Order: sequence, then C-alpha cells, then structure tokens
Amino acid sequence: MSAVLRRGKGIELKSRGEIEAMRAAGLVVARALAAVSAQARPGVSTGELDEVAEQVIRDAGAVPSFKGYHGFPASICASVNEKVVHGIPARTEVLAEGDLLSVDCGAILDGWHGDSAVTLAIGEVSPKDRALSAATERSMWAGIEQVRAGNRLTDISHAVETAARSAAAADGLEYGIIAEYGGHGIGSQMHMEPFLPNLGKPGKGPKLRVGMAIAVEPMLTLGTAETEELDDGWTVVTADGSRAAHWEHTVAITEDGPWVLTAAEE
Repeated sequence: MSAVLRRGKGIELKSRGEIEAMRAAGLVVARALAAVSAQARPGVSTGELDEVAEQVIRDAGAVPSFKGYHGFPASICASVNEKVVHGIPARTEVLAEGDLLSVDCGAILDGWHGDSAVTLAIGEVSPKDRALSAATERSMWAGIEQVRAGNRLTDISHAVETAARSAAAADGLEYGIIAEYGGHGIGSQMHMEPFLPNLGKPGKGPKLRVGMAIAVEPMLTLGTAETEELDDGWTVVTADGSRAAHWEHTVAITEDGPWVLTAAEE
C-alpha cells in the first residue's frame, strides 16, 4: 500500500533476526499474491480475490495489514484499469477480458510487516497495457538495485525515474510517473519513515544503512501523472482516465546488498 508524502525523523533499524522475521511475513504476502494471480480471470470479482488473499494470510497465522487500516475494508487493494492504487475490492466488480488489475497486499506476522504489489493482465490485454506493466516492473527492479548501504534515498528514486523514462523511449510511449504516492519505510509498522518518491535527483535524503527496510513501489500511467481520489476516500484514479500499473516489493538492506523480502521462494 503506497504512502502519501509525509515528513518526520527517525528510520527504524532492524537486527538480522528481525529482518528474517520480516522475510517470513514477506513470504506470506508472496503466497497470497500467487493465489490471487492464479484466480484472476474474466468473470471473477475483485471481492472474490480479496477473500482468496485473506484466507491464505490467515491460514499462515498472519493478519492482513490493510484490513481496518484507517478504516480500509479489505485485505487487498484491487485497482482496475484507470485506478492507480487503493481500489476497494467488491463482489459487484467483475473482471472482464482485457482489464489491467493491480493487486496490493500486506500481512503482519509476529508483529512484522510485508507489503507487495503486482499488476495482472486479465485475459488478453493490449500491447500498450503489457508494455506499461513491464515498464513499471522494470522500474521497480532498477530502484531495488539501489537499496544499498551507503547510497542516499533518492538514488532509488532516480533509478526508478531513469528506468521509466528509458522504457518510455524504447516503447515509443509516454508514461506518467505518479509523484503524490510512493514507497516507504516498513518494519514494525506498515508505513514508516522515510517516504520514497518515484522520481527525483540522486544523492539526496538520508543515507541508507544496513538494517533498514523499504517498500519500493513505482506507479506508471499511459497518460497523465495527475490523480484524483474518489468519493470513497480511498480509490485513486488517473485524472484523464488512462490506465495505470503498480509494482512493489519490500526490500531490506543487508551487508550483502538488497534482500527482496516479498519475493516468492525459489
């Protein structure tokens, strides 16, 4: 779940054992997203997908991070087409051929959080939609590569932006890079310092240290980077109705480099 820009002091540092506990939570999230991905097809509602995710999370002895968070009513965010983030799943929202679905999921296990998101093609989607999702995922991985001790926070931001702009040039498309929402620190809480912008100049912000954990989560669109929030107080949509994609992983900084805590088991 993406964080709105906020400012504050103090970034939580975790011990190796605490990072390993976060990995356990991250694996629960990975399994929940895998189960949702397997069920996401035309004719299935986003409400049904929410039930699938919650069952996987609770069967693992974990708790959905999102459910009840500031009143959010579900275990996943299900954002279809022009919805960027924070879409509320519903039984009445039935997926159709060609939809683009972003699913964001979080779990708490033994007090530690995992948070991850994927974008799924429902049936056959357009080449532009496929390119958009692939560009967003590549941007995420470019950012993750910079989650290293000694770097500055915006080295991640700059890597995300650079990869997104490079993908746009290669694809012959204009990708909007969402600025109002971005990544965040994570650990004993879902949203912690620092806020991680998805674009910006490198070399700024706090220095990254071993023991920090950050959710890297770019959101790109096929049009404007401007967004609007719907009357439900949650769902964020593109201002021009263009489609959006969202990818996210929780990443820890270790002495050996980035550790993607929400990656599926190999």
